[in-house]
Amino acid sequence: MKLFQCSKCGNTVVFENNLCVSCGHYLAYSSYYNQMVSLEPNRSEWAIPSLNGETYKYCANNLHGICNWLIPIDNNSEFCLACSLNRTIPDLSYQKNQEHWKQIEFAKHRLVYQLLRLKLPIVNKGEDPETGLCFDFLSPKNKNNLKTGHAHGVITILISEADAVTREKVKEKMEERYRTMLGHFRHEVGHYYWDILIRTDENVLSGFREIFGNDMVPYDGALQNYYLNGPRQDWQNFHISKYASSHPWEDWAETWSHYLHLMDTLETAYNFGLKTTPNLQGTHRLGFNADFDPYYENDFPTILKTGIALFYSLNSMNRSMGKDDAYPFIISEPVKTKLTFIHNLLFQRKSF
Repeated sequence: MKLFQCSKCGNTVVFENNLCVSCGHYLAYSSYYNQMVSLEPNRSEWAIPSLNGETYKYCANNLHGICNWLIPIDNNSEFCLACSLNRTIPDLSYQKNQEHWKQIEFAKHRLVYQLLRLKLPIVNKGEDPETGLCFDFLSPKNKNNLKTGHAHGVITILISEADAVTREKVKEKMEERYRTMLGHFRHEVGHYYWDILIRTDENVLSGFREIFGNDMVPYDGALQNYYLNGPRQDWQNFHISKYASSHPWEDWAETWSHYLHLMDTLETAYNFGLKTTPNLQGTHRLGFNADFDPYYENDFPTILKTGIALFYSLNSMNRSMGKDDAYPFIISEPVKTKLTFIHNLLFQRKSF
């Protein structure tokens, strides 16, 4: 992600901050201009010269402490682009739900930031019931079969996933190497964009099937077989995760989420000016220079080479702190081909 500063005092701030602790000014994010701006406290609207001099207000969810995004004062909606995608939110009369919703929204806002950087269409399901997108944040207490997932543009996220202890228990039970709230969003939105980018385009669908396999294989049966018998023995040679081996749709969604992991991490490295010259003897491939914005880099081998070295460095740093690997995955040659397919698909439709 981009590095942000308070435009009043220059203090470094993070994406979710709504107050600069250095100078006391409010902070707000413009998704249209991709800028963080400082605002005079104790006001409800602001004319902002750096945002074309237009007048803005906070998204209504700023009152809940879960959003710092701006909207034009004359916007028909009270909500920003990210919050307008919500169809169902948790019952806020419960304190725990408020805390969980905050974590969910922080992850979702980062997702929407990235979708904008990728220039992907973001259409509210309320405006377009057929092809739009919306989110339901639900509790499984009253519905035993309720699961995190996607169906026809509706992404359901169980609010229990925002609890770190619960998430770790599920991760252990499912024998997963990685499980985060942001990871859930990236995976599920991958299913949505499969419908948008692939399902209705015969040429793209044909290319997808050549690389990911036959999506016409019955989905429910494939998942049942996966949960009963586990993944194929050599799944590491062809897939980014065990679950990716269950069906081509899940292979796509898992690979898509890893593409987003890669791009976001590289953008962060680029903004920090990261590069390494490892103290190693002989020829090696661990050195990297993240001197490019990945969202403007057409050459995927450059992205992949830099990203793999970066992930190795992050894993090594984590191990120095006694933590698990930040990126505990091996990117095989078939997975590289799948990631390349996603990158080329997105860059072919982008226009700068």
